[in-house]
Amino acid sequence: MVGLLDAKDSKAPMAPIFLLLGFLISSLELTGAQSVGVCYGKNGNNLPADGEVIELYKSNGIGRMRIYEPDRSILDALRGSNIELIIGISNNNLEALTDAAAATDWVEKNVRNYWPDVKFRYIAVGNEVNPNDNEAQFVLPAMQNILNATASANLNDQIKVSTAIDTTLLGNSFPPSVGSFSDSASSYINPIIKFLVKNGAPLLANLYPYFSYISNPQDISLSYALFTSQSIAIMDDCSIRERLAISRWYCSFNTKCRHLLQEFD
Repeated sequence: MVGLLDAKDSKAPMAPIFLLLGFLISSLELTGAQSVGVCYGKNGNNLPADGEVIELYKSNGIGRMRIYEPDRSILDALRGSNIELIIGISNNNLEALTDAAAATDWVEKNVRNYWPDVKFRYIAVGNEVNPNDNEAQFVLPAMQNILNATASANLNDQIKVSTAIDTTLLGNSFPPSVGSFSDSASSYINPIIKFLVKNGAPLLANLYPYFSYISNPQDISLSYALFTSQSIAIMDDCSIRERLAISRWYCSFNTKCRHLLQEFD
């Protein structure tokens, strides 16, 4: 996954980062990850009980979790666990949340009913929405309504509202220092970034570094994709020298976000 600019401070790039192949790393700084989390999906058979999963997180020092939509059983199991949570809103619910009353009801049922026993950190409004899909028009209005609902509940300082994108929105990602969103994605993502800047929230992104490796094994080493490389793999004009795959994406997204911040100023 690529690293993204924290809208709160254009001089201090930090961002939640989803590694959907396994680990989720939040608050990536140029010096490394401060905390590790795991995306908790429930597509499978013979899954352990949610309480067992939470204990597994705690016993392994995993302090952050992402779920893709509200799940009462998971949320109940998280009470008092001190695990920071990213809770998602599925794409098929975006249109409904363009109604302010529906957004208020969503926050009441899925956040306020569990706060502060559950440590919500972010609400991800939509996941990898394609700018050309019908749902794209609903993302920003839904984000605004969810933000308003958290503000009405006096939670907007503790819980940030964002959306999760993927790397298909990039028109150019190599070399990382010239990263840019595609022309087709710009009209979709630029207003979202402006919203995030205004409200001090990060842009969330899903990265799949292993797929980068298997699509180009001649130029990308397995250790680079698995975050085990001990040497610099890519030299670029970016502010970081890329030893790990995540750094490359961080630079690409961060470059474009910085350019947009300059435009907004």
